[in-house]
This record gives sequence, structure tokens and C-alpha cells, in this order.
Amino acid sequence: MEASNLKERLEESRILTEVRVFAPATVANMICGYDILGFAVNEPGDEVFMKRVATPGVRITEITGDEGRLSYDTDKNTVSACVLSLLEKLGIDKEFGVEITLHKQMPIGSGLGSSAASTVAGLFAINTLLGNPLTKQELLPFCVEGERLACGTGHVDNVAPALFGGITLIRSADTFDVIKLPVPKDLHVAVVFPKVDVPTRDARQLIKEKVYLKDAVTQWGNIAGLIAGLYESDYSLLARSMNDVLIEPTRAILIPEFYEMKELALSLGALSFGISGSGPAVVAVTNDAAIAKVIAAAIAAHLAAAEIESFQYVSAVNNEGPKVIHASYETI
Repeated sequence: MEASNLKERLEESRILTEVRVFAPATVANMICGYDILGFAVNEPGDEVFMKRVATPGVRITEITGDEGRLSYDTDKNTVSACVLSLLEKLGIDKEFGVEITLHKQMPIGSGLGSSAASTVAGLFAINTLLGNPLTKQELLPFCVEGERLACGTGHVDNVAPALFGGITLIRSADTFDVIKLPVPKDLHVAVVFPKVDVPTRDARQLIKEKVYLKDAVTQWGNIAGLIAGLYESDYSLLARSMNDVLIEPTRAILIPEFYEMKELALSLGALSFGISGSGPAVVAVTNDAAIAKVIAAAIAAHLAAAEIESFQYVSAVNNEGPKVIHASYETI
């Protein structure tokens, strides 16, 4: 028997019973692209361990790293609720069950897409257990429902980059029209999370319902320039374009030392600096990993002097999205 045929026979005689998946944190908005741009980073992120069991149902058996803040209720936890929704949609929710362990490895309420990372990890895990019947594009609506459960609105700008990896443009949230954009090879970011509380709902309530046309035109130009800069790997154009005149002036009020951090980052060579998602995490965009490390350390020191604890992450853009880090099979 040929080796390839033997391999196929062996694979057909196994069933995937356990899987551990990592999904990355994300920087929504990419400074000037409110609700339409975002990118994934290599760290932090969340892990989901999922086990197939005979008894139907979806159960959360353990949650770590959440300081007791997340629910074990299947209908209230974004991971279990979305997994159950997918199984019901496929009509196989009564055929078997799954047990889920969620390992939170990133801060909740940080502006780094915490709920999105967990949801994407869970849905990627169940899809893997099932043999990948759905494409990532088909998984996206289930991910968005997780965001709706977590914060009341089905945002796409965190789940899209977490699911697809890289930099994503949300052309239409209503139709889940998502486009992956090019990632310049030297693009690196310094992400700093000051340990202060800025709930997403509160941050959204501060946003003005109406804006001046001249400000809108400026923002449109910046978004267009940002996208052009990505395609051309033009860091000078990126630096000129990544400027938010609509959302940052309001949300910055909620983040202590924001403008001091921004001035410090730009003085140390950042191309741009802004708020990650709804904050309080902030991001400095650079074209050099070493500069990103210097900026992260400098901002951390500045916050420490102001008696504000922080976490720092330096990363290139994560082009992969979720990934399987362990899998177990059973012979049938």
C-alpha cells in the first residue's frame, strides 16, 4: 500500500476529541478608522481548551485568569453561547456535547478585544473539532453575536482581525464584508494597558452623534491615506494619516496621562499614537521593533511615576489569527 493511501486510511480512522486554541488580542480602530479598521497582535491573547463528550450540551467547566468576573452560565458566557449557537445552526447540538476551559490571558475591559479573543478561540475550536465544516467567513456572524452578548452591540472591528489575522477593513458590518489589507513587513506596535477602568459602554456614550463636515472630510482623508500607506509600505504616509480628529479628543478624557504618553511616544520615534479600541489601552505604531520596545518601557515608567500600574506588549502584526496549539485524537 502506498504511503499516501495508508496515511489517508489512518486519518479516517481517528476522531478529534480535544483541542486547545489560541486567539489573539486586537487593536480596533487603528487610530483613525473608528469601527471599520483593526489588527491582530501576537500577544496577549486567550486560550480555549475544548473536549468532545458523549452527553449533549455545552458546559464551561473552568475559567482562569478572570478574577471571577465571567459567568459559567452557558447562555451568558460568550464562548459557550456562541458554540451552542453554531451547533444548533448545524443541527447537531443533540448528537454530542463539549466541555470548555477558558484561560483568560489578557485583561478584561482593556480595549484589546478581550471578549472577541475568547469568542473567536471558542468558535475556532468547535469548528476544528467538527473537521472545519465552516470557513472563517462563515464563522464571522457567530463571532459577532458574541460581541453583541458581551457589550450590547455586534461590533466587527475586534472579531474580524482576531479571526482572520492581519489588518482588516470592515466595509460593511451589516453584510460582514471584510477585506484583509497588506501589512508592511517592518510594522510593529507598542501596546500599553494602564490599569484603570474605562467600560466600553461608557466610552461609547461620550461619542458625539453629529460631527462637523470639515472634521469628517479630514478623517476620510486620513483613512484613505492609511490604506494607501499600507499598500505602498509608505511609513511617512502612515505617520501623516494615522490621526483621529473625531473620537480621540473625547475618549482621551477618560484615560489618565493620555496626552503625556502621546507626546512621549512621538518624541521617541513613533509614527503615530492613539487609543486601542475604547481604551484605556493605548498603542504606538512604529516601523522598528527596537523603537517599540523603548516606547513601551518609557510609557510604563511614566505611568509608574504617576502611580498607575500597567501592562506592556510589543508585537508585530499577527497575520495568522487563531491557531491550534494542541490536539488529541481517538481511534475509532
